[in-house]
Amino acid sequence: MSDFNDFNNPQVAALPRHLKQFIVSQHYEHYTPVDHAVWRYVMRQNYSYLKDVAYYPYIPGLQKAGLTIEKIPDLQDMNNALAKIGWGAVTVDGFIPPAAFMEYQAYRVLVIAADIRQLKHIEYTPAPDIIHESAGHAPIIADKDYHEYLSYFGSIGAKAMFSAQDFELYEAIRALSILKEMPDADPEEIKKADELVTWHQDNMGEPSEMALLSRLHWWTVEYGLIGTLDNPKIYGAGLLSSIGESASCMMDEVKKLPYTIDAVKYSYDITKTQPQLFVTPTFQNLIDVLEQFADTMSFRRGGAYGLQKAIDSKNTCTAVYSSGLQVSGTFTEYKAGENGEPTFIKTTGETALAIGNKQLKGHSKSYHKDGFSSPVGKLKGYEKPLEDFTSDDLKIAGIETGNEISLTLESGVTVLGKLDEIIIENGKIILFKVEKCTVSDEKGRVLFDPSWGVYDMAVGEKITSVFCGAADKDAFLEIAYKSNTGTHHADYDHNTKELHKLYQQVRNRRHAGGDLGFLGNVWMMLQKFHHDDWLCALEILELLDHEEAEPALAAEIRQFLEQKAINEPEYKKLISDGLYLIKHPVEEKLIV
Repeated sequence: MSDFNDFNNPQVAALPRHLKQFIVSQHYEHYTPVDHAVWRYVMRQNYSYLKDVAYYPYIPGLQKAGLTIEKIPDLQDMNNALAKIGWGAVTVDGFIPPAAFMEYQAYRVLVIAADIRQLKHIEYTPAPDIIHESAGHAPIIADKDYHEYLSYFGSIGAKAMFSAQDFELYEAIRALSILKEMPDADPEEIKKADELVTWHQDNMGEPSEMALLSRLHWWTVEYGLIGTLDNPKIYGAGLLSSIGESASCMMDEVKKLPYTIDAVKYSYDITKTQPQLFVTPTFQNLIDVLEQFADTMSFRRGGAYGLQKAIDSKNTCTAVYSSGLQVSGTFTEYKAGENGEPTFIKTTGETALAIGNKQLKGHSKSYHKDGFSSPVGKLKGYEKPLEDFTSDDLKIAGIETGNEISLTLESGVTVLGKLDEIIIENGKIILFKVEKCTVSDEKGRVLFDPSWGVYDMAVGEKITSVFCGAADKDAFLEIAYKSNTGTHHADYDHNTKELHKLYQQVRNRRHAGGDLGFLGNVWMMLQKFHHDDWLCALEILELLDHEEAEPALAAEIRQFLEQKAINEPEYKKLISDGLYLIKHPVEEKLIV
């Protein structure tokens, strides 16, 4: 079993540095026999039910993703299998920031939480876990139309504007999910964390692009249905990995609505079952709706709209000139002309320049540590944009290196100084370096003073795109935003470790065969020291029933389980479903 993510997988190997920092070792040896039993129970229930209501053939999908019903998947096996369909997988520590999650999808890499839910949360957990991420997301990856949508969604989501409120909500959700998975969490602490999530959800203000995109992601990738309103099939991973909600979602009480752009109006609560679900007729419709939304986003609209979104976000953003020059920093100001188009932009603090998402040599954030400002627009009196000037055009205009230049743009911004260098990329002029430079606006107000150093004037008629994050993330970001809150890892007491041993004995017998006589002793130890357990008892009964052995012991265990289901209603469905599968077992060839 691999102890670290398989970087031999081409998709994982291609990840940029700022994404690789989220990856953690899977530590397969940390999974307990109880963890494997939880995985096996959920997967057997999934197959039994989902083979009829899932959109895709469940078992072939599992096999193509390197998964089995019998044991928690190893990342090495998953990466070997996923590589055949152009995908990869990595393990991370719980929830990661939405922008990073989206970008992983763009690189065709599944993000899988390394932890697995506790037995007491076997039906559903608000925390991301390996059941949800691998058994939910991975099996459908083999469907070409679907994985094209998933990666395309990621590429668009990676450019979405997000707000400070988005990060605050992310941190609150992460903290709540961690608390809920802690075996000894204080109920009062959980209540406070739950209330904090609700408060943030209710006080988001106008939702950001990322918040709205997250809704589309939720109602498709996580909780989507496909087909007709009368006969939908499940493809959303949140439903596929929840043995409770995958059944309840098909009831009439859960409204089924056609999936359109209107889905963006519906917020969601990760801690509750969904009151409505959306049904798409095809995966192509998912792409069509995504395109509709993308047309409203800053990265496509650019201009004053995008710059204002960048200023409002207070995060590192990138503005792209029509010449292709990319300016990455914290935008604090822009000026616009009578037509509403930007005529001047300004960042404050560390700023970098790039072209084609690669940092421009000599223009790192350390060079532009105090910010960057530049005009936008055409030269006054010229129809052709300055970025398209040929060498002859430049000569006629007197714009040559070594010359004193006086450039007045249509906006009235004037640049005076000695031209030191003209930088051209991909046939476009993108930057002038001007010494002893004074920049002033149409009213004569100084925007750049010669004492401030060499002036770098960006060249471009328009701002064609504005998106969140730096153009060259690896060069700009030393470390991406990461939560300071770590997930909880249990330190098992002696009694729990003894329970693990009992589960392992049952597991060994199922795999290796042999005498069943010792199971009576396992059952006796369960009754004496672990009377609350139901899953190990169920696994013992499964073995006895399958081999028609020890009928008196089998009857005793069955009576215990049936009585527990009556006395403790919270276990009724879990035990009833388990007993059903003993009578209607999953074919052995499907579980190995």
